[in-house]
Amino acid sequence: MSAAFRISPALWDKIHHFASFPQTGVSLQQMVLFGQHPSQGTLLKASQFLAEELPVRLAHRVKELDELPHNLSDMPSIRKVKNWYAQSFEELINFPPVELPQHLRQQLSSTGQDIFLPDSTPNPSLAALQDHDHPLFNLSRLKGNSNGIGNVKLRLPLERSARYYAKSSSIDWPPSVLDYNARFTRMLDAIKRRHDPTVTTVAQGVLEWKRSQNAKNIGLDIQAWLDRFYMSRIGIRFLIGQHVALNTQQPHKDYVGIICTKANVHDIVQEAIENARFVCEEHYAMFKGPPVQLICPPNLIFPYVPGHLSHICFELLKNSLRAVVDRFGHDAQDEKPYPPIKVIVVEGKEDITIKITDEGGGIPRSAIPLIWTYMYTTMTGQSIDQDFQASDFQAPMAGFGYGLPLSRLYARYFGGDLRLISMEGYGTDVYIHLNRLSSSREPLP
Repeated sequence: MSAAFRISPALWDKIHHFASFPQTGVSLQQMVLFGQHPSQGTLLKASQFLAEELPVRLAHRVKELDELPHNLSDMPSIRKVKNWYAQSFEELINFPPVELPQHLRQQLSSTGQDIFLPDSTPNPSLAALQDHDHPLFNLSRLKGNSNGIGNVKLRLPLERSARYYAKSSSIDWPPSVLDYNARFTRMLDAIKRRHDPTVTTVAQGVLEWKRSQNAKNIGLDIQAWLDRFYMSRIGIRFLIGQHVALNTQQPHKDYVGIICTKANVHDIVQEAIENARFVCEEHYAMFKGPPVQLICPPNLIFPYVPGHLSHICFELLKNSLRAVVDRFGHDAQDEKPYPPIKVIVVEGKEDITIKITDEGGGIPRSAIPLIWTYMYTTMTGQSIDQDFQASDFQAPMAGFGYGLPLSRLYARYFGGDLRLISMEGYGTDVYIHLNRLSSSREPLP
């Protein structure tokens, strides 16, 4: 059990060794091209990539969890998360490699000439995640996707397309490859389940720290760490979820793993609207919540992860619905209709932009910087249950102060962004920018 897991000195040595290597980012476009019509050989290549990449990412997080400022590393919930990451790291580095004949190893390492993997572009979110006070994460010294940072070592200068692709479609792979892919996928699925409560457990750790320090708010250094940590978590779960889906799900013409190549923005946003209104009506015991108008081309499609976009829209719509109800009252529909919340979607050459505008009274200008900080909320009396086991926060209207900052990380993960403009006394406009080119690599802090 992970509760009894302890990091041995030998394991710490391995963690520090792997943490000395840079991480390798991939783009949505690359993942789609790789995952189309995968054979057991390409799935094996993906397994080998993750067997090397995931320990590096996990090691960076374990090392940072052990070196947090202001004694945050000593909080019980933070130590629990650190042990989860260390246990997953150990399982990955100890997973036995597949045994292949020499001729198959040579064919696997050869690059397919008929497959072109386009280069990814730097993610603009890297600048936003930059922390000048931490030498390991001084991203201004990052010169490229494969270069080291500070004292971080360089990995072998292998072209990623060569590692990802092989002339494998015509190879008759032995049963050992199928068995290896299945066992590796089961291990990744177990790791993903182990880390399901990470968001809530880290939040609990921050609450423990605030109580121990009698602190009202968290500092900028802890805020920057939470941004880096949760961005890394989004990336790790995306890579694992994509690999598990490629190995376990039946092929679908519009999906490559968990990526929908023809994600319909109208349908995704409409579903988020319905879910958010349902939660609002349940929370306030209302018969009918504020109306939401969706202005969106019905056939606007682009490659994206529907779960990410749904999460962003759902969280923002909850905020707008709550603001409108709190401003006009729970029984406003009996006297005067609620002003509608408008969701406007447009497509540009680079971005698909979603604007959510409400008349919920807006936010004071002095409070605008606070809305992006974790644990900041305008609702009182909210806390996290001590015995939670949820994979993410359940869907209360508000209260934990994670909705906006996490939504911005999801938007930035594939090169988009989230911006907010408020008019105090009237309402708020939130802009979701989504990179429709899908060429930005992950921002790896």
